[in-house]
This record gives sequence, C-alpha cells and structure tokens, in this order.
Amino acid sequence: METSQFWLLWITLAVSVSYYISNRRRRVGGRRCPPGPMPLPFIGNLLNLRGHLPPALARLARTYGPVMTLKMGLTTTVVISSSDAAREAFTKHDRHLAARTVLDVTRSLGFADRSMIWLPSSDPVWKTLRGVAAANIFSPRGLASLRGVREGKVRELVGYLRARAGETVDVRHAVYGGMLSLVSSSFFSVDVVDLGAESENEFRRSMTFLMEVVSKTNVSDLYPFLRRLDLQGWRRLTERYLGRVIRFLDDVIDRRLADTNASPDKHGDFLDSLLDLVSAGKIARENVTTILLDVFVAGSDTITATVEWAMAELLRNPSELAKVRAEMDIALGGKESIEEPDIGRLSYLQAVVKEAMRLHPAAPLLLPHKAVEDGVEISGFAIPKGSMVIFNAWAIMRDPVAWERPDEFMPERFLRRAEEVDFWGKTFEFIPFGSGRRVCAGLPMAERVVPFVLTSLLRAFEWRLPDGVCAEELDMSHKFTIPNFRTVPLKAVPVVVS
Repeated sequence: METSQFWLLWITLAVSVSYYISNRRRRVGGRRCPPGPMPLPFIGNLLNLRGHLPPALARLARTYGPVMTLKMGLTTTVVISSSDAAREAFTKHDRHLAARTVLDVTRSLGFADRSMIWLPSSDPVWKTLRGVAAANIFSPRGLASLRGVREGKVRELVGYLRARAGETVDVRHAVYGGMLSLVSSSFFSVDVVDLGAESENEFRRSMTFLMEVVSKTNVSDLYPFLRRLDLQGWRRLTERYLGRVIRFLDDVIDRRLADTNASPDKHGDFLDSLLDLVSAGKIARENVTTILLDVFVAGSDTITATVEWAMAELLRNPSELAKVRAEMDIALGGKESIEEPDIGRLSYLQAVVKEAMRLHPAAPLLLPHKAVEDGVEISGFAIPKGSMVIFNAWAIMRDPVAWERPDEFMPERFLRRAEEVDFWGKTFEFIPFGSGRRVCAGLPMAERVVPFVLTSLLRAFEWRLPDGVCAEELDMSHKFTIPNFRTVPLKAVPVVVS
C-alpha cells in the first residue's frame, strides 16, 4: 500500500472513531441527554461558537433550550442558561456538580492539585482550605480586624489620583494597582505595587499574565489526549510566571517565620493567623502559600473589573451618576474621609454595584463545574458523568424572562428587591459569585471592598470623559476573559470636588 493511501486510511479511521464517540452518548441509562447542535467529527461544535463565548452560547440556547449539550472538540459540555435550570442544578445536585473541570494551564507546578479553586469539593484538602479561609480570612471578625488597612490603601489610591487631577488616567491600571496593594497589605503586610511607578513590577506582570492565560483557548482542553504535548506552550509559560509568584510568596512567608523566631511580636494580618494554624498542626506550611496564591488569583482582578464597569456605566448614564451624588450628599453630609460602614447608608450606590455585576459579571461563565457521577437530571435531561458543566451567568442575568429590559442599566430594579436579592446566589437569576458550595470564597471581602472603592472615587472627584469622547459613544464591549474586563480600558479625568 502506498504511503499516501496508508495515511488516508488512518485519517478516515480516526475521523470515524471521533464521530462515533461524539454521538454515542445521546442517552444515559435510558434517559435523554440535553439537546444541542449536531457535532462535526473531531471538532465537535466549535464552528457553532463564532464570536465571544457567553453571547454565542446564549444564541444557541435560544434554539436548543436552557440546558443543552455541546462538544468542545472532544469534551462533552452541558451549558445551563436559565435561572430555573440553575436553581434545579444548585439545589438538587450541588454535591454531584461540585467538582471542577480542570483547565490544563492550572496543572502547572501541580497548582490544581492543591488549590481550593480547582480541587473537587469532596477532597479533604479542599474542605480544610475552604474552612480555613472562611474562619480566618473572610469571617466578619477577620475582615473587621483589618478594616483600617483596607481603608488606608483606598485612601492611597485616591491620593494617587488626586496627584493626577485634571489629567486623563487609565482607571483600570490605577484601581488594579490599588487592589493588589490592598490584598497584599491585608494578607501579609507587604505592599507589592508602587502606585506611582511608571512601569509594572515583576509581581504585577506575573499576576496579569496568570489571569489572562486561564482565558486562552487551549487545544489541550479541547483534546485531552494532546495534553502531554502542550502544543501551544501555555503550560510551560504558565510555569514560569506562576513560579515567580510562588517564590515571592514563599520568601514573604520565610521572612515572617524568621521574624517570629527572633521576636514574638505579631503583625496582626492574615499571615499571622495562618502561621498559627501551622504551629498548631492544623495545616501544612505549603498550604499557606497556596491560600495566599488563591486569594490573589481570585480577588484583585475581579474587584478591579467590577469597579471599572460600574464607573463606565455611571459615566455613560449621567442621570444615574447624579442620583449617586445626591445620595452621598444626603447620607454623608460634609464628611470627607469615608469609612467602610458608611456604605450601609448608600442603598442606591449598592444597587449600582449589583446592576454593574448583573450586566458585566466578573466571571461570565463562572468556573467550569464537572458532573462526578451519573444520576444528575436537570429539566428532565440526564447529565453525562464526566461532562463539563458551564453556568452561563452572563445569559442568566440578562434573561428577559427574569429581568425587565435586561440589556439596560437600571439600578432601580435592585432597590425594589433589595432584601430579596443578595450576592450569595440564593436568587438564581442573580449569581455573579456563583452559588452552592462553590460560591466564591472571597465574596465577603468583595461585598465590602467594591462599593467602598467606588464610593471613595466618586466622593473625591467629579469624573469626566476625555475631550472628544461623548457618553453615548463610550465603548462598552467585553473582552469576556476571566475576569471579564472591558475591551478598551476606561480612560477618564478626575476633577477634585471643590
């Protein structure tokens, strides 16, 4: 047989097998799987997903329903796009869907095997890390103890912007630097970013890369048999940047241990609490590095994205911005230096934050879940064991069945439902932080920090768009990455309030 014929035979066989695999699980245990477009051999439904993924999935859901099956390459994927389906999934099958479909880049340096972001909820290590975070980092007592640190860092951000009053500033760049400093100072009393520096330092560059790479389309995720090859080199590149961050955190921890041995004085931050747990034998030394890395990965970018979107929506909607200012004038009076508890008196501003999260969720597809066993049934359809389960939060929170005029910025809708709709994912048409046991661990801090940062920026300055940019033409397109930043960073001019 000629060489060309030999390869043609093997290609035909591979395509046939792939086609068979992609179609053989139309039923599970006699029950129907969710409907979806017919997958092509090998590439599955990738050609059905033109454009950005959240709106592309929403378009398909209008044809195939709020629970549908797709083939992402060779990966079976179930997409949930309605609040009713999400409610059934989280209330009836939360435990069975609480594992993660692990993205290949997160396997770098074994990160996924020890991170509470990626470990399955059934893993004892996950339960330990999640419990430590809830009790020692994000508990009301823990957050209250470091309120002064957070307020000080936000004042530094305001000072940085005040020095640039009247100039066009990159809001995202400024807020992100401020949030990195806020998190690092709260967690281990080290400021990792110099806001006044003209160039980014290594830590900031590494964190930016890590948040971007997890959003990249990776053939290793679409075709798991190619994982070992790392054809695009994303895992190798991630190892380099992740290694830098881990070495930095390890150095901080080692210095703290050395200081503790030399002096019993405490810093009063979260690292002290974590090292006390290590001394008591409740967690391992390596767990401390992982916890610090998890909170950095999950926190700084998502807070920044939400603040930037809220600012953009207010600049695009001057009447809503005027309402925020009027509320602050009444509730805060002549108070110049605001504090976190003041936010409780600003109901309209809190509605603005919720509306920004509804329209522009920081994680539009949340993080991928995984069905860990058979027997899960949603909307009458069987969810295949081992399938990736995606909750399209972007589509759920823009569903016209659940929301009046869903694509419009209308903070008032949350004033009418202030007591009913919170951030914890119990009202399933509003799940910016997810729901169930995999709800974002950092929610309690984000719930405090986002409105406080936004209030501080609006209280200190009157914000204007740069010359030549009108509100109606402000670019509001999404990058749809994790986190969900604007395609074009928000540029605005802070003017000191007289």
